[in-house]
Amino acid sequence: MTNLDFGVMSIFAVLMVIIGLVFTVQSSKSSKSFFEAGGQTPWWINSLSLFISYFSAATFVVWGSIAYRYGLVANAIQFTMCLSGFVTAIFIAGRWKKTGAATAAEYLGKRFGRTAKQYYSYMVLLYSLVSTAAILYAVGKIVYVATPFTLETCIIAIGVTIIIYTTGGGLWGVLATDVVQFVILSASVIIIIPLALGEVGGMQNFFRQAPAKFFQPFNEEYNVGFMLSFFIYQVVYVAGNWSYVQRYTSVSTTRNAKKVAYLFGALYLIAPVIWMLPPMIYRVINPGLQGTEAEGAYMMLCQKILPAGLIGLVLSGMIAATASKANTTINTAAIIFAQDIYKDIFFKKSSEKRTILVARIFTVLFGAGTIGLAILVPAAGGIVEVVLSTAAIAGGSLFAPVIYSLFSKRQTSFSLIFISVASLLVSLFFKVVSPSLLGITLSRTMETLLGVVFPIVMLLIFEAYAYYSQIATPYLEIIPEGTAKSRNAAAAKQNIFGIKVIALSTIFVGLGIAILGYLAENGRMAFVVGIVIILIAAAILIKQRFNAVKNAGVEAV
Repeated sequence: MTNLDFGVMSIFAVLMVIIGLVFTVQSSKSSKSFFEAGGQTPWWINSLSLFISYFSAATFVVWGSIAYRYGLVANAIQFTMCLSGFVTAIFIAGRWKKTGAATAAEYLGKRFGRTAKQYYSYMVLLYSLVSTAAILYAVGKIVYVATPFTLETCIIAIGVTIIIYTTGGGLWGVLATDVVQFVILSASVIIIIPLALGEVGGMQNFFRQAPAKFFQPFNEEYNVGFMLSFFIYQVVYVAGNWSYVQRYTSVSTTRNAKKVAYLFGALYLIAPVIWMLPPMIYRVINPGLQGTEAEGAYMMLCQKILPAGLIGLVLSGMIAATASKANTTINTAAIIFAQDIYKDIFFKKSSEKRTILVARIFTVLFGAGTIGLAILVPAAGGIVEVVLSTAAIAGGSLFAPVIYSLFSKRQTSFSLIFISVASLLVSLFFKVVSPSLLGITLSRTMETLLGVVFPIVMLLIFEAYAYYSQIATPYLEIIPEGTAKSRNAAAAKQNIFGIKVIALSTIFVGLGIAILGYLAENGRMAFVVGIVIILIAAAILIKQRFNAVKNAGVEAV
């Protein structure tokens, strides 16, 4: 990498920090602004945020590694995410909005009481700490492969940057940076693909030189059984992860909540085909990567084919995308601690400003914890092992019972907690104890299947027992408050400001990409992409201005 690449990376990193800090003053006005972004954010912004934070969960390292080794298998795995998005849109997203709760913790507290709320809050915090550490490791690994810095240095530097812009801006800061990161990432991948195909002589040569069975969607490790169980897990995760629940509850209507999930599913129908091509192509260029070396395939390809400047751009896209998941989870963790632990348990009369301050302090402390754990990921067997095992052990146990309760009047606080604890213990036993004690090691398929099916089976058993015992817990019902109209006005003002910041930041990004494309030797595609980005962002600004004038005219009448 050249000084120009490091300069590009630094500029985009500073841009993310600036976006987060821009929202600091506005998000500090009230807890609703900081924690909920006003409660009526545009659905398309929430959907892009959901997409970029979801797919960036080590996509380039985890799925990129699988794509390099097994080819189309990586696409098949990610297709389960597309299907899960549509299932969530049809059956679940609207139900979250109908609860009237702003967060999953609020739903649990008002329907099942404090015990269930506290248990799940503590467990989700612990789960978030581990999952965010894995993601931060993935970002650090990408930078480590491309730079002369140590892995620890990369993890610390990126972690500190994420903490800074997440601490200041609250939920709107996270949403805005997510959308801009989506633009940077999309531009980066679009630029890579034609250059990578040119390196192997075109698409036909790529197909001809690829290894045998490279375009089969399944193999022994990732077979049909694994895909089915992983699909069930994805539904549970997309619909139940507390960070993503916020994307469904912070829009204005049930219909918009469904739109968030529908767009997510549509993007995942297209994106994996594009995202996974570069590491698959690199398998043809350099088939000799072994073990964890395959985790760096994406960046190795970029170093080989991209001119100075564009390497920094692509690396910024990868960092931005993967960091998006981290800032989303850290923000959610801060909300859980400040609202559902600090204020709900210890300091009930805490003012809004003090609660926001506590959330910001916790963001720093939680972020520091994830940095420490991220440095330890290699000792746990690498990123693929950590991500998939964490998902199998904790995902179904923590999220499936809560989702199921949206459809059931018979689940209770006891059933939700008992089933979650039992599922966690069973999964941990077969993961940690069984291999040494009984000599039984579950395959990836069985590990995932156990993690998602076991809690669902237990929920169904309790449902049958409760039916015959006539147990019923009423659904959560919240009557809108009388201040809804003033909140709508405040939320609309926040939306206008947020969209303006996103559009202006996107114009800056497009201008930077166009300049890099103009200066680079093989930068024609980058130049075109940059111009397109500028035009789209400008159109958004013009439309927003037109709507503002139109609304002002209506109010005057």
